[in-house]
Parts: sequence; C-alpha cells; structure tokens
Amino acid sequence: MSVRRKAVCLLSGGLDSSACLAFARREGFDCYALSFDYGQRHRAELAAAARVAVQLGAAKHITVTIDLRLFGGSALTADMDVPKHRNAEEMGQGIPITYVPARNTIFLSYALAWAEVLGAADIFIGVNAIDYSGYPDCRPEYIDAFVRMANLATKAGVEGSTNLQIHTPLIELSKAGIVKLAAELGVDFALTHSCYDPNADGRSCGECDSCLLRKKGFAEAGIADGVRYVS
Repeated sequence: MSVRRKAVCLLSGGLDSSACLAFARREGFDCYALSFDYGQRHRAELAAAARVAVQLGAAKHITVTIDLRLFGGSALTADMDVPKHRNAEEMGQGIPITYVPARNTIFLSYALAWAEVLGAADIFIGVNAIDYSGYPDCRPEYIDAFVRMANLATKAGVEGSTNLQIHTPLIELSKAGIVKLAAELGVDFALTHSCYDPNADGRSCGECDSCLLRKKGFAEAGIADGVRYVS
C-alpha cells in the first residue's frame, strides 16, 4: 500500500487558494492547510478558509496569528481606503495599495517550517501572474528564488532528506481559467471569499479589484458564482 505524500497548502479562503487546495488533493496529496490571521481588515476570509478546508478534506487546518498591522503599509493592514471601481488598465499600472509588504515571503516561511516538521517536500500556493499581479511576490522568478533559499536554509535541505518544491498550478491561468478548474475540481464557490472590503455582515462589496476580477472571471467562464455581492 502506497503512502500518500504530505503537502502544506496555503489557504486564504479565496477562489485561487481554494482551487489550489483542490488541485493538490486531486494530485493525491494529504493536504495540511495553513491560514493566517495577520491583522487583515476583515474576518470573512478566515471563516471561508475554515469552511473550504472541511469541504475539500484537508488532513489538518491551522490558522497562525501574527499582526502585520504593526507595520501597516497596505490598505489591508492600515487605515487606508481600498481602491474601488478601477478598470483593467488602472489595475495593471504599478503595485496596488492592497499589496501587503512581504506577505507571501512571511507565509511561505511558515509553510516551510511546518513542511519540515511534517517531513513534507511539497508546498502549494495559489499565486497568479496573469489576471492580476502587480504583486511582486506572485511572480515565477520569486517562487524559484524562494525554493533555492529554502533548500539552503533548512536541516532537511542541507542533509538531503528533502528537496522542497513549491507548486503554483494557477500561476499562468486567467481568472476564467481558474474558475473553470475550480468547478472541475468540485470547489463550492459559495464557501469562498475574495473581497478586500466586505460589509459588516461579511458580504462582498462587488467594487474592489478582487471582486471585479472575480466577477470578470465567472462571466468569461460562463459559470455562476455562488457569492452574493452588495453591488
């Protein structure tokens, strides 16, 4: 009887990370889902992550608490307005104010630590470099550099017991492509949450960059979104 490989999967509760977790499960991994309460401006995504982890059969789900509000520097961790009603051209110019400084580096470092403890050689992250990213920590060259660093920086890497790999199955997909993949993998869209600025009840605003890109993806994929929007 073959032993299933373990993988740490970063899970925000959004569409992309949920599709990534579902993909890892399909590839035959026992998935250890890792979420972060990092001082983000709302709790809705953490509730979504918990729901998705259960729906997709994660072996274990941990939420790490850190406080990036101490540094601020982002509309998600400081008293700044989240951009609304931007078109594709505006979204494509520069690094948006919703970028959280070094966030993926911090998250991947925690994932690396857990993977080493688990004896896992695989980490999954739902970064995408097509239908977004001004985000510098979503680029393939960044992921490649982190892998090189990780294999130099860990006991498992130095001793040769583990050759860490970071899997980015969504990195070259459009948002519509991600929606289609997630549907194929059985993700329950109604459980996910993508909005940067939901209302007090956790309903998505429908106007921030993340909501607009999500709406565009579902429209282009011709698939119904189970999430309800304020507008």
